[in-house]
Amino acid sequence: MNSYPPELLVQLAPVMFVAGLDVQAQQPPGNAPPTPSTEQSTAAKQDAFYVLSARLKDALSVQRKIGVWQPEKSKTFQVIFVSKDVSFPPRKLLRPDDPQHSAAHSPLSPLTPTSPLYPDGIIAPIWIRKHTTLLPSVFVMFMRIYESPPVQAGQDDREREAEERRRDTELSAEIAHRKKSTNERGIKLTVVLMASRRMLDDPTLDGRLTYIRRQSGLDPRAALFVLSPVSQAEIGDFVRSLQDALWEPALEYYTNHSKRVRRKRNRHSQVTSFQLPLSPMASAGIARPLRPEGWTVRYEYKMACFAEFRMEDQVALKHYQDAYSTLIIMFGSTAILPPRTKRWAEAKVLADCINVKIVKLYLYNNEHSLALSHQNSHMRKFADFSRGWGIGEETFEFWSWLARQHRVFAELLEQGTRSTLKIPSPYPTPAPSAALLAAQSLEASQMGLEAMRVLGLNPNQALQHPGFYYYMAARCTERRRERFLTALESESEGHQANSPGFVNEKKVDHLAIVLELYTRAYELFRKWNPQNTQNPGRLTLWIAYRIAQTYYESGKFDMAVRFFERIAKTYRRESWGSLLHPLLSQWYACAQQLGDVELSVRLLVEMLAYGANASEDDPDALQDDLLAVLKSTVPSVTEEPLVVDLSESKSILDTSVVFWDPEVDVGSPAPFQLILSSQPNVSLSSIPFTSLAIHFNADVPPVVVRHSQEDPDAEIPSVQRFDLGQIQLAPSSSDAHEVEAALRWGPGTTIVFTRSVSSGTPTQISISKLVFTIKESSWWIEVPIVPRTAQLEHALTAPRWLCSVDPPRFVPIRREDHTAVKVRWRSHRIQVAISHDGPAYIGEEFPIEINITNEDERELDVVLDVLLQPTEIDEAVNYVAMDDQRSTSLLKAIACGVVAPGASVLKKLYLANDGAPGERVIDISVQSQSTAQPPTQQQPVSPTSPTSPTAPPLLDKTETLRTLTIATVDPIEVEHAVVFRRPTRPQPGLADLETFESGKRDEAAAVEAVVTSTMRVVAPSGLVIENVTLHRQDNKLASVVDCSVAEDDFSGEWLVGDELCNRCRISVVPEEDHPAEPIAGPGEYAITWRRLFPDGSHGSRSTTRLSLPPLSPPSDGLIALLDAPTTARLHAPIPLRLTIRNLHPTRTATATVQLEPDAAAADAFVVAGLRHGRVPILLPGQEEAVTWNLIPVECGLVKIPRVKVLDRRNAVQVAGAGAVQPGGGGNAQGSQGAVESQGEGEEVEVVDVRWDGRPERVEDEDGNEVRLVKGRDGYVLVLP
Repeated sequence: MNSYPPELLVQLAPVMFVAGLDVQAQQPPGNAPPTPSTEQSTAAKQDAFYVLSARLKDALSVQRKIGVWQPEKSKTFQVIFVSKDVSFPPRKLLRPDDPQHSAAHSPLSPLTPTSPLYPDGIIAPIWIRKHTTLLPSVFVMFMRIYESPPVQAGQDDREREAEERRRDTELSAEIAHRKKSTNERGIKLTVVLMASRRMLDDPTLDGRLTYIRRQSGLDPRAALFVLSPVSQAEIGDFVRSLQDALWEPALEYYTNHSKRVRRKRNRHSQVTSFQLPLSPMASAGIARPLRPEGWTVRYEYKMACFAEFRMEDQVALKHYQDAYSTLIIMFGSTAILPPRTKRWAEAKVLADCINVKIVKLYLYNNEHSLALSHQNSHMRKFADFSRGWGIGEETFEFWSWLARQHRVFAELLEQGTRSTLKIPSPYPTPAPSAALLAAQSLEASQMGLEAMRVLGLNPNQALQHPGFYYYMAARCTERRRERFLTALESESEGHQANSPGFVNEKKVDHLAIVLELYTRAYELFRKWNPQNTQNPGRLTLWIAYRIAQTYYESGKFDMAVRFFERIAKTYRRESWGSLLHPLLSQWYACAQQLGDVELSVRLLVEMLAYGANASEDDPDALQDDLLAVLKSTVPSVTEEPLVVDLSESKSILDTSVVFWDPEVDVGSPAPFQLILSSQPNVSLSSIPFTSLAIHFNADVPPVVVRHSQEDPDAEIPSVQRFDLGQIQLAPSSSDAHEVEAALRWGPGTTIVFTRSVSSGTPTQISISKLVFTIKESSWWIEVPIVPRTAQLEHALTAPRWLCSVDPPRFVPIRREDHTAVKVRWRSHRIQVAISHDGPAYIGEEFPIEINITNEDERELDVVLDVLLQPTEIDEAVNYVAMDDQRSTSLLKAIACGVVAPGASVLKKLYLANDGAPGERVIDISVQSQSTAQPPTQQQPVSPTSPTSPTAPPLLDKTETLRTLTIATVDPIEVEHAVVFRRPTRPQPGLADLETFESGKRDEAAAVEAVVTSTMRVVAPSGLVIENVTLHRQDNKLASVVDCSVAEDDFSGEWLVGDELCNRCRISVVPEEDHPAEPIAGPGEYAITWRRLFPDGSHGSRSTTRLSLPPLSPPSDGLIALLDAPTTARLHAPIPLRLTIRNLHPTRTATATVQLEPDAAAADAFVVAGLRHGRVPILLPGQEEAVTWNLIPVECGLVKIPRVKVLDRRNAVQVAGAGAVQPGGGGNAQGSQGAVESQGEGEEVEVVDVRWDGRPERVEDEDGNEVRLVKGRDGYVLVLP
């Protein structure tokens, strides 16, 4: 920003003049004769006020610093320290008493002949300087109030008061004089009186302050303050309160200026403008007044400045935009602003500065796109103007101006980022979470989301960090230098005139400016780079490369070499060949200038590898340069080779190593080919390669290929093949294997070295590196090359295998591990046979036989591993067992012993299964190891040698894998049928105290469950059942009464489909609080069995446990139990007993019993007993019995009389609901009909206890119990 006047760029703020703080020492008050006490107190006061003045000055000076970027809107002033008698610049040239004063103008007005803007200037930086350094908005004057010395003995108070009044009068006169000058300019004057703390307690202080204010004419508000020596913290508080009090007057001062300028602008716009001639040349030498457009720019700029003083950024932005728009109109006409004139240059500088102001105000408001848009628009508009002015892209002035715009913008952004400016990130935001997407979907439609997805970001509208614009300024400066050099050549040819701009351009050090800009851009790119400093971005490296180029052009070759070294590391690692070519060329040129022959040789070899500066028309150029250097120079060290390490860069030859087989046995040859190809545009036919050393990864001597060529001038074939012979990798060998071949390559030619390699021990063979040796004169150069491991997914072409030389024919190798071969021991011939009688049964240890046969000619030590794979079956518990090992997952290292050739070993594996049926998977690993000792390796042991004691031993070991899937089924299936019976024994009464004892069963709620279990054998092989037992597990809710399993004998052989049946009686008491919950079965059946093999043998004893089913007894309400004998004798009376039980938990029952007439029963029996009657009210849990005597009068199966029981409780409820209300009318008739239909009550189920049997509890969809009622007539067999 040094190219522009700082007054036009700085941030404007209200100005405060401060006077009275520059006094180094003050005289003691009064003229009293000095005494020791007064001298001591005076010195203390002097020190206190001196410190106070110094602290005030420090506190005020740090309020606001002058700067370009100051977005803060705090109430702080720009403080300037002046003397008390400082004078203000005159408002007009003539004095106020001059008769022409009203018609006079400001000394800086274009209408004043002595003004630097006369007659057509717009604005001058001195106008800004006047309002920032010469005219304040407020004037603060610090003064000492007179303090009388302490009262002495005999001193009169009237003399003291008279002296204070005289001093106050003098002080008021001085303030009034200063007040007169500030009132003339509308400046607020504030006086701060400094007094001691003793003075603050003086009762006369208020009267003296009132007198001083009136006499001096100070304003009643914020015009007079009193300050005593205080601490530094209190000084800060006072300064803040002082600025807050004076802030409004300061804003009012600049507002009045804006109003005055606005009136002038409105008045001037009504004046007829001056008519310009048609051609600017017609008025040459004639002083033309400022055009109305110029006055508009002047007034808009002034109002923008005053708004900026008031910190009204939006108002200032509007006036700056209006001034800029009018300036653009003026520049559009060469008649208004003729090019290359003084006023044209001033206006151009003003336009640039206004653009900076507009961009800065946009950035203050975080409107980054608008700021960048205005900056680009400014450069685009004035670029178009420059073409019309004759200073387009072909001139250095154009690029100088454009570079200045980029640099100013970069400096503005840099200052902003140091403060509060945040550069927006152009990277996309991370993917939102699922919760955020769900919230957005509620707020926006799907169409809106699709529209947001297609939106993008225009790079031209993205604000970059400052480093980018420094880089653009450097590029423009390079263009500026190019145009200047072109103009300089034209001048040497006599075609360029020595214009003032061209003469000044000769004094400019362009390269120094370019270096400065590139360096600044490089630093900022490193700062803003999202990656770490160890891995800078590519654009950062590109800038470093431009810095190196600039150093090269400026003749600083050593600095250029430093940059080239750092940049080349990354370019090599990332394989940027197109960027390395020019870099290596310039690096080589720097090495030539520095006279570094070793560096020149290294760079030439690397340039040969990349083919830099090589073309198909001249493929010998690079090797000729290398040969010229080798023949004309001498290395610094001749005893040792110069190693050119190309490990990080491209190799001098394209290498490809292909092994035909991925694996071979020990001692078997492994064919391989080493293919070395040159680049199409580089010839290596003259490079003096003397040998090629092929190093393998094993610790063995390399294979050396010596150069031998019968005819050096013979044409080099496109493909050559040389046989290396049989290579045996033997550690005991110390002599290198040597062969001869022609080590010369033409453009795009290939040499293939082929043969086979073998090893006596297991290892992995690959070619670790190739070392080329070049010898010429006194030069000895070694170029190591590491063969590339080409990946098929990244390689453009697959690796090839040469099949024939004439014509050349290759076969592609589509294998990833083609660069190495694995040498392994010959696999052992082991036969593993597995046999079993499947399927396996749940609950047994299933035997599996593993037969291992050694069909090899060597003795083998066999070890067995068994892995039981985890199963996804729920509640499955499995394990495997062999010998003395047992595990739920892995049996490790089960020794099978040493198996001789032709011998076998048999192992039996047991698989135990429990839980649910399904498939079980077993992996069996048979590991065999030869008992013969491996060949010893007589080689010196080293820490890096494969034969060192720390290296793993090379074992002749083979692993044979088998996978076994075994189906597991249940041997026995069971089905349970449950019926429930009601007890017929008398129930305990409600008043029976035994029912309330703890642990006593509730016999009243007990039911009897009869469980019939049908067990079916489903094992395909059949079972041998030894016994079946019931293990009782009685509890307080269920207990086993008896079971038929104790009486039956189920032992014997049972085949698939055979069934066993057993019946068990269980006494069940439902849970009182949760009657619907099932009750666990009170026992389980234990069936002991053995597997029946096809040969009639039996397996191991196993046990299957089958639990009794859970019980869900149904519930009863009011029930009637009918008990009649099964047989009777003719004419012998028999009892017929009816028991009515109320099993409802909370409700009473009102029941009636009637014996219904039946013709068949009436002829068969004579009945004695109740015909129709009412049973007493039954409380919950209570029962009542009714008995009849029947005398049979007919033989045979005779139907007993039918008994009907009615529940009258519902009938009573309906009758009560249907009572006739007075005045009921028609409603009474409907209710009476309902009573008649249900007057008899609800029929109660009558159960014949001889046939009682109910299924389990059944519920409907709503969870209510469904009662199944089946009607059945009772019969009695009457015998004669």
